[in-house]
Amino acid sequence: MAEESDLEKTESASPRRLEKARESGDVPRSIEFSTFFILLSGTLAIWLMGSSLVKNLQTGLGQTLNFGIIKELNSAEMFLGYQNFLIDLGITFLPLLGIIFIAAIGAPLLIGGWTFSAEKLIPNFSKLNPIQGISNIFSVNSLIELLKAILKTLFIGFASWLLISSQLDSILSLLTKSIQESSAQQGYIILWCLTLMVVSLSVISMIDVPYQIYRYTDKLKMSRQELRDESKETEGNPEIKAKIRAQQREMSRRRMMSKVPSADVVITNPTHYSVALQYPDNSNKAPIILAKGQGEVALRIRELAKENNIEIVEVPPLARALYKHAELDQEIPSALFTAVAQVLAYVFQLRVYQKQGGIQPQKPTQIAIPPGLDILEVSPEVELTNQTKVMSPA
Repeated sequence: MAEESDLEKTESASPRRLEKARESGDVPRSIEFSTFFILLSGTLAIWLMGSSLVKNLQTGLGQTLNFGIIKELNSAEMFLGYQNFLIDLGITFLPLLGIIFIAAIGAPLLIGGWTFSAEKLIPNFSKLNPIQGISNIFSVNSLIELLKAILKTLFIGFASWLLISSQLDSILSLLTKSIQESSAQQGYIILWCLTLMVVSLSVISMIDVPYQIYRYTDKLKMSRQELRDESKETEGNPEIKAKIRAQQREMSRRRMMSKVPSADVVITNPTHYSVALQYPDNSNKAPIILAKGQGEVALRIRELAKENNIEIVEVPPLARALYKHAELDQEIPSALFTAVAQVLAYVFQLRVYQKQGGIQPQKPTQIAIPPGLDILEVSPEVELTNQTKVMSPA
């Protein structure tokens, strides 16, 4: 049962899957909305520019259909007149065609956006499978497309009947009117016909857009197993990543340990923490942290220090403070300059004593560090709270 539930596509598509679908040109699309948007833009443009379009059309038709003896006898003159009429007609309708063209390009931006994919140009011979084609004919999607076609026919048919029945007298009287009057009346009827078509398609597009988005998201749903496989593919296998991180930590530890022999001193806790310091010669820089660690790492740092005759100084508060507040290959915090200087002074005096003799320096044991830097230091608020708990009655 658990395996079956993992294979069921119940999870939303991951960002990676959505990205792959978009790269292959698979985005939500609504043909009904695109048709509605283009028709709406064209209708609005006609409402705004209709009077000038009809006026220019009337003028062009009047000039072209005005025959005379010169035009009838001169075919070149007639051809030139028709040519000029077509040019004027194109210039007249160019703004309308431009608006429709922009609407056709901009409609996909509202749903799905633009996509450019070469995969759609590659032939897919699996679509020629007759069995698959028959199953597509009787699919739920085909049934919904049939219902949309029926709704479009009913809505547009009803809108056309409503318009024709209300303008029947005007339509029949067109034969008795002049070309100027009839063209204006025809434009008025066509404009209202387009308006009713826009209203009809708006109802269908409001139904189709949510359906297409739902169908797209449902098609891209993933199973839990697919999500796990994708996670392994994109981010890597967790076990392999853990091994890589362990190897990286080991390599970093080895690099850190390789620097211990060049340290000037190792400050210890003495059993839990170890910090190796180096004071650069002939420089104005503060001491640098070469290595630090706790537990087994701290023990290994002390062993390397003994093997390389590096002085080990036990100052527990300072060791804990350096471990907590200092970073590898970085200078020590300025708040610990004084404490570290006391340790380094002892180390350098010890070197002079070992070479030249004299009075042996005393190893520092009680070195004060600023409050709040020790890991084991209890803040005044916590200490006050603990005292209150102890003094309160049980």
